[in-house]
Amino acid sequence: MSELDRRAHFERLAMPLLDDAVNLAVWLTGNRTDAEDIVQEAMLRAFKYFDRFTGEHFRPWLLAIVRNAAMTWLARNRSTRMVFMADAEAAEAAAPSDTARAESPEQEMLRQDLAAEINRAVADLPVEFREVIILREMQDLSYKEIAAVIDVPIGTVMSRLARARKILMSALPRYAS
Repeated sequence: MSELDRRAHFERLAMPLLDDAVNLAVWLTGNRTDAEDIVQEAMLRAFKYFDRFTGEHFRPWLLAIVRNAAMTWLARNRSTRMVFMADAEAAEAAAPSDTARAESPEQEMLRQDLAAEINRAVADLPVEFREVIILREMQDLSYKEIAAVIDVPIGTVMSRLARARKILMSALPRYAS
């Protein structure tokens, strides 16, 4: 495969996953600017080692590289305790468009308050629980794919998800049912 073909093949696989990669990095770092830097580094790593990709399950392979790049970046640049601040741009992008809304201003405010509470609760999770919740609930990865991304057995993924959900239910008792 020529270098041009290799690059085109990589771009066809990677570009549709760019938003997923950035979202994962934002949740791991708490900052969109840092996340974009991390994803840029991860994409360079992924392209450099693209020959090692076996041709199956590109999404978990790429997200594992993003996760590892984020963890390396966090170890070098952050203290062990991170204060997560919801990124306004990400929150705005996640909000439904005006045409999709049929809510009253009060309903909209309640929805935003709920979203903020959930975001804070997820952000307060220890990173090993936060990453499995993000990968499962927001990135919609299977347990097997999550295990591949974070390089742990499936049983560990299941255990961490159960513990993360239990912590979230405790942190959000009004919404747990």
